[in-house]
Amino acid sequence: MCARRAILSVFAAAIIGAAPVLIATQSAAPAAAQERTERKSILQFLFGGNKEKAAKPKTRAKTAKRTSRVKKKTRSAAANPPPAPSIEKLENARKILVLGDFLGNGAADGLREAFVNAPGVVVIDRTNGSSGLVRNDYYDWPANAPGIIEEAQPSIVVVMIGSNDRQQLLVDGVREAVRSPAWLAEYERRTREFVSLLRAQRTPLLWVGLPAFKSPAMTSDVVALNGIYRKQAALAGGEFIDIWDGFVDEDGKFVFTGSDINGRQLRLRGSDGINLTRAGKRKVAFYIEKPARRLLGDAAEAGVVSLDTESLPEIFMPPPPGETPAAIMRTRPMAMTDPELDGGGALLGEMPTSASLVRSPRDRLIIDGMMPEPPSGRADDFSWPRKIP
Repeated sequence: MCARRAILSVFAAAIIGAAPVLIATQSAAPAAAQERTERKSILQFLFGGNKEKAAKPKTRAKTAKRTSRVKKKTRSAAANPPPAPSIEKLENARKILVLGDFLGNGAADGLREAFVNAPGVVVIDRTNGSSGLVRNDYYDWPANAPGIIEEAQPSIVVVMIGSNDRQQLLVDGVREAVRSPAWLAEYERRTREFVSLLRAQRTPLLWVGLPAFKSPAMTSDVVALNGIYRKQAALAGGEFIDIWDGFVDEDGKFVFTGSDINGRQLRLRGSDGINLTRAGKRKVAFYIEKPARRLLGDAAEAGVVSLDTESLPEIFMPPPPGETPAAIMRTRPMAMTDPELDGGGALLGEMPTSASLVRSPRDRLIIDGMMPEPPSGRADDFSWPRKIP
């Protein structure tokens, strides 16, 4: 019995003594985990930085979903500026009739743009793109032009033709090469015939010359054609419009890009070096516009409401060939170094004297020794008493 009790007491004491150890062990583990701190270095003691930064949970910024769709800005077909409203033309508006080939068609387009704001001017385009004065079997201008003029009753006729005429010409059954003597003679005859038909009704004629082209050979031929046009238009009392300088550079060479009517550098010719762009067409019309406005008078103004044919100035009609107005007085040139002031007798000795009965100021001064009376109020007017103007 004593031995059993001794064993039990030892076992109980072992159990009672072990319990605090287990409890202390369980309670000490969490405390050590909570009180764990990092040892500070000497830099942390000197400069701080001993505060522990609490770790912030990383959270993704949730973007709110847009319920409404954003409408993308798209360019509509009407993004280009709307065309200017067309002005209604007057019933008795003066007409500009344009004849010629595809370049003449471009001139007509440019003239429409030039006179778009003029109610008193209408541009009529009766050109034929593939026509010319050589292939009269395709389109015969001398045969068709009188009927077109009779139908349109134009105030001005504008012609721009010749771009398709660089081909063989049939003369007396023989095909002549371009710019051969026989070719040039026949072409000049046809041009003269065409011009005379256009001037039959004494309608003012504006013949537009051809511009330079990309091909040097074509440009050389055009120079010869322009010479024929200039001569025949002047002989018939028409006016030749020279546009050459507007489509070449300072050296006289062909250019694709040049100054438009506003001085901007724009493309004037097509990629083929022949056709005209919109800016080129408007530039051709710019050369025609000035003489056309001079001939049309007040009808070409933008603010015209009505046209009264009696009050408008008459369109200038050049005199027929060979007729010279009697009012024109022709005098010989006078050289400043000639003490007799009678002109250069050695160079112009064969020039006849003036047949006019009215003595010129030069004749009154040299022959009669009388100076013309100065205008009243001028510095050399020594009349007395003074005339108050």
